[in-house]
Amino acid sequence: MTSTKQTGDNTEQLARLYLEQKGMIHVESNFSSSRGEIDLIMHDSDTLVFVEVRYRRSDRYGSPAETITRNKQNRIIRCAKFYCQKKNLDSAARFDVVSLNRVQSKMKIEWIPDAFQVSCMF
Repeated sequence: MTSTKQTGDNTEQLARLYLEQKGMIHVESNFSSSRGEIDLIMHDSDTLVFVEVRYRRSDRYGSPAETITRNKQNRIIRCAKFYCQKKNLDSAARFDVVSLNRVQSKMKIEWIPDAFQVSCMF
């Protein structure tokens, strides 16, 4: 049996590989601050992409992406702003979600680019 941390690490790795196959470039994983955590930070052309990875064993009660509440979005946004300030970055940014779940023993991956918006850019 795998631990929750191992499952999380494995699904984040799958999400990273999936996005890299789509042409994105990995920048950093598991950036953490007092404002929150960002699972993956990627580059898509000139855009910095903050990625939330969600996994559920099944979609019986809805997709994993549906579990990202407004409160969680706000924590990710605050953390992304902090990241940009800390790294002295001034570039376009967006927030993507990669949703993973098992469907008939196969892993289903759904990528949602620009999944949620920021009312004012950083």
